[in-house]
Amino acid sequence: MFAVIRTGGKQYRVAAEDVIKVEKVKGDPGEIVQFGEVLVVGGDDVTLGVPTIAGASVAAEVLEQGRGAKVIAFKKRRRKNSRRKRGHRQEFTLLRVTEILTDGAKPTVTARPKPEPKPKPVVTEPDDGDESAESTAPKAKAAKKPAAKKADKKPAKKADKKPDKKTDKPKSGGKGKKK
Repeated sequence: MFAVIRTGGKQYRVAAEDVIKVEKVKGDPGEIVQFGEVLVVGGDDVTLGVPTIAGASVAAEVLEQGRGAKVIAFKKRRRKNSRRKRGHRQEFTLLRVTEILTDGAKPTVTARPKPEPKPKPVVTEPDDGDESAESTAPKAKAAKKPAAKKADKKPAKKADKKPDKKTDKPKSGGKGKKK
């Protein structure tokens, strides 16, 4: 069974378990969205809508919300020192069609539960007064050298040289003064 739906100003021929990329549709990944503008339902017998089929819809699961590749719009007017550069990234939604519904039926497939984020491990710092905590704490922090010693490693500044005798040569490379 297949259907032709209209969304985002475009028409798509879809069947169950198809993955399609459409213009952005509201919905988080894992949610089920329904498209009510069904133009054609086909299979053994084809039903055409005038312009849409009453009671028919297509249910799909949102897989991903994303943005396409960057498109550059560059305009230049020659000899006018005029140019314009603009970039654009079109937003899209990646869908998996779950089922094609007729006669006003509701979708049977429900949205998948959102996965819970994994808890981060908790690191506890030992108290200063607890002696047993000191024995288990790593000694690397105490062994670090202070940052002040880096300044000691710098070489001493060299004494400034005395300037040579000035010459009558011009600095600019021009002809200079005539005598």
